Amino acid sequence: MPIIIDEKTRAIVQGITGAQGSFHAKLMLEYGTKIVAGTSPGKGGTQVYGIPVYDTVEEAQEKHSANASIIFVPAPFAADAALEALENGIKNVVIITEHIPIRDAVNVMAYVEKVGATIIGPNTPGIITPGKSKLGIMPAHIFKSGSVGMVSRSGTLTYEIAASLTRKNLGQSTCLGLGGDPITGLNFIDALKMFEKDTETKAIVLIGEIGGNLEELTAEYVIREKYPKPVVAFVAGRSAPPGKRMGHAGAIIMGKAGTAETKIEKFRNAGVEVAEKPSDVAELLAKLVI
Repeated sequence: MPIIIDEKTRAIVQGITGAQGSFHAKLMLEYGTKIVAGTSPGKGGTQVYGIPVYDTVEEAQEKHSANASIIFVPAPFAADAALEALENGIKNVVIITEHIPIRDAVNVMAYVEKVGATIIGPNTPGIITPGKSKLGIMPAHIFKSGSVGMVSRSGTLTYEIAASLTRKNLGQSTCLGLGGDPITGLNFIDALKMFEKDTETKAIVLIGEIGGNLEELTAEYVIREKYPKPVVAFVAGRSAPPGKRMGHAGAIIMGKAGTAETKIEKFRNAGVEVAEKPSDVAELLAKLVI
């Protein structure tokens, strides 16, 4: 059972005529992703790297029946783009855009619940199933097909840790970025549920960071459900001062809540191995039977 995308995924690129949209559409095509159409209001009838462009998702869907979308649309309009995709039956939406207004993000997530769809992001590097498909902006050459599932709140740490796994011949089943904005779609627990059902995934890497309580809730889930697959974690931001945002909009410590220490303690109490530094993740995984 694939995690969200595979070689059969048919995707639309919303905002395909913009600089980022066209650049990454080309890279995704080259990787083998089936990009069947793009959208850009006012640019319908044109093409980008041979991909037909439409004014609306509705028009694209009439011709191509996509089941996924990736959004490269400026923040003030990104929520509307996501709703447009969802309203036209697309069940898997990746939102690359960062700093979407919180009220907009809340509205999108409420609609997602209503229609039973999946949002990755906002402010995510996307998702890749190595050797099959990618919907995102990650450098594909550092990933290798295998049995380690990865889910992360940090794009750059995803790349660093994936590259170290690949160097140790620990391939990945699926890697996805949750996104760094305060309101996101998928969370760690959602991803763990998907990886549990995925026969190709033998172990999971969680890459957390300061701020919020996602990691703490995930540790509680691992204990409560007696999670059956081995999990290794890394938590970024150990030296972050309280009250100061570190990179991501969601990475801010208030009081004792959301500190790296709290998250690490919770994970260890749940039996999750926690790496001291990113390069240690591969070392810990290599010791597991996968």
